[in-house]
Amino acid sequence: MALLLDGKTAIITGGASPRGIGRAIAQSYADQGARVAILDLDAETASRTATEIGAQHTGIACDVTDRNACEEAVSQVIAAWGWLDILVNNAGITQPLKSLDIAPDHYDAVLDVNLRGTLYMSQAAVPHMTQGGAIVNMSSVSAQRGGGIFGGPHYSAAKAGILGLTKAMAREFAPQGIRINAICPGFIATDITAGKLTDEMKADILRGIPMGRAGTAVDVAGCAVFLGSDLSAYCTGTEIDVNGGSLIH
Repeated sequence: MALLLDGKTAIITGGASPRGIGRAIAQSYADQGARVAILDLDAETASRTATEIGAQHTGIACDVTDRNACEEAVSQVIAAWGWLDILVNNAGITQPLKSLDIAPDHYDAVLDVNLRGTLYMSQAAVPHMTQGGAIVNMSSVSAQRGGGIFGGPHYSAAKAGILGLTKAMAREFAPQGIRINAICPGFIATDITAGKLTDEMKADILRGIPMGRAGTAVDVAGCAVFLGSDLSAYCTGTEIDVNGGSLIH
């Protein structure tokens, strides 16, 4: 059976965390035949993760809140591989704060990494998608329901902003053959959630999930493979829920 991403070149931001969604997407993309550039803050960690996935992949240091750094990272990929097919804007941070506790530096940090980073990486990538391409943005159920499990209101705002940005860019770049879609994960068992829930808290969360389990990073990665592949050739401006049915509406 043909690989879904055979011959594709992909950039995945925030891809070096061992149990993270970005790492799972990178592995799934590689398994489906793509060459993957993993971007993360630390060059050594990004390179090590890329090597673990396979010798043909690469790791690059990049702070997605720095537009010049985003452009330099994309330039390195183009110089090495010649073209870019897929960008996955996965880099993000969260903070468990209440509305009245959000200070300016909290707001700036969360909005910058999640929302500004998505814009800057997309601005750097789009000019190189001359034969069309796909951008996959990571939003959250928090954007849809007004809060999640760990993220404060500024996190919900950032992730909601990603949905608006996704739809606006999808409309703008569709004539160029560039598809832009978003994924909205629900409760996913990653390093962010590990060790932060009591058994009682976890049981309460699971009661609200019809499928009766937490999601995994691989669950989200499968959706990212679909959106990066030609299977989703007529999908753009969409938001896909990956939440076990917890937001059926």
